[in-house]
Amino acid sequence: MAGIRVIDFSQIAAGPLCSMLLADLGAVVIKVEPPSGDIARGLGPPFANGESVLHLSLNRNKYSITADLKDAEDRERVMRLVADADVVIEGYRPGVAQRLGLSFDDVRKINPDAVYCSISAFGQHGPWSRKAGVDGVIQAVSGLMSITGDADSPPSKVQTPIVDMSAGLQATVAILAALAKRDKGEGVGHIDINLFSSALIMQQITLTSYLMSSELPLRTGSGAPYATPNEAYRTADGYILVAAYQKAHWPSFCRIIERPELFDAPEYADLATRLENREQLTAQINAALMKHPTAYWLEQFDDAGLICAPIADYEMVSQLEQLDELRAIVTCDHAKAGALSMIGFAIGGASPPVRLTPPLLGEHNGIAQWPEAN
Repeated sequence: MAGIRVIDFSQIAAGPLCSMLLADLGAVVIKVEPPSGDIARGLGPPFANGESVLHLSLNRNKYSITADLKDAEDRERVMRLVADADVVIEGYRPGVAQRLGLSFDDVRKINPDAVYCSISAFGQHGPWSRKAGVDGVIQAVSGLMSITGDADSPPSKVQTPIVDMSAGLQATVAILAALAKRDKGEGVGHIDINLFSSALIMQQITLTSYLMSSELPLRTGSGAPYATPNEAYRTADGYILVAAYQKAHWPSFCRIIERPELFDAPEYADLATRLENREQLTAQINAALMKHPTAYWLEQFDDAGLICAPIADYEMVSQLEQLDELRAIVTCDHAKAGALSMIGFAIGGASPPVRLTPPLLGEHNGIAQWPEAN
């Protein structure tokens, strides 16, 4: 994407993720922040020497300028950049961009070839379009929290902002498709990405199952509602997730855990009966696996060709050899935060290097025109 110019007015997570991925792919990205800065700059902990790690993680390879879009001089400076942009990203609540003179129609008047992407909570149209929303609220109203957690626990929130991440990825895909369409001379339109739809598409299987059956899904903790064994089980020193629900894997699993009688038991004869008797089967599997540590079971299951993995915390993840093999971590030195390590955009076997460290607020206010691709 070298030479593609992206101007990003969004804040916090979804839009910044999108523009960062475009920057990783080679685009020149200018992040326009209000004088007070992106809200994410104040979110934490953790902070690295006063810099929000949340913000740092989503803003590498970008230039930062500040502008009060209600100020005529600032607005004129920004609109000169918009006029030469290939992509415009905004994350305002519907109606705000219009009031600022930054709507799709406003941009189209000065730059008809720009790809324009809006990222909002509920979309640009409909009775909820003007409602505000953040990741947790969307997890709640989309049904995601209703299916997350254990059967006897309250609804749970996915701790990482998964809806924001999904929306950012969808925006990236949509922008790339729009650029390809533009290059074919087919024109551009208004891309309408919203957190609500992004949450729904992550529930493609469970929501479609409900629409076809009218049966509300149960919360099954770590277990897949459609297959077992396929969940987290206790070992002597931790937890392991084993997926041994396929017909060919079930007898091997029973043999390895030294419970061959489970294979012949009528209540576990096939997938349907195992699902009907899931609770008691899980208790028996836990009892068997608690006889040995996780490493023992991983070796046994791997040797038999069964699908398994330890339940890793982030300390364990950071030490995995596969992480190094994929070169999924990128590093850089930040003027205030110091040495940074973050997840890169590992495509083609390695993450692109960091060309620009996450910018300080208004670090590039002196630029009056688009920088050259670097």
